[in-house]
Amino acid sequence: MDPVKLKQALDDVFDRALLHHGFTSYMRDYQLVIHTTADPRSGIAPATMRYLFRCCVQADCKTTVPAETWRESLDDRLITYQTGVDLDGYVWGVEWQPLYPGATIITDSPTARNWAAAVGIDFHEVRIRTNAHDLTLIFSDLQIEELPSEEHGPDHLFPIR
Repeated sequence: MDPVKLKQALDDVFDRALLHHGFTSYMRDYQLVIHTTADPRSGIAPATMRYLFRCCVQADCKTTVPAETWRESLDDRLITYQTGVDLDGYVWGVEWQPLYPGATIITDSPTARNWAAAVGIDFHEVRIRTNAHDLTLIFSDLQIEELPSEEHGPDHLFPIR
């Protein structure tokens, strides 16, 4: 994948809403499901996009939520928006995270170079940070597609309008 196109694709989701991330059901590729919105006056319709990091040989995920906040956020009522919204702590139940500060391409990644030499195809390293997770992915290609608007159903909670 062309690094310039990769950078543009990652810049396009800066400060958007990450709805889900994880390996696909067949466990080779890693996906981010991202909701994009614009000022309603722009006429640009909201969309749900899937960023598919193909041939993902490494996916590291760690929390960015500080220990003090975790300590205040252990109550299971916080995993549902309706029961957690008025409690102190991190409300896990909002079911999205802002892609902020966003994604960074790790240029000259030794890990990506080692995988490229071992497998025989190009690999890239990307770091993606949100307000709750810090992801590092090693992958060969990125495919982007728009998901049907009903992908998350009419009851999907998305408090940003």
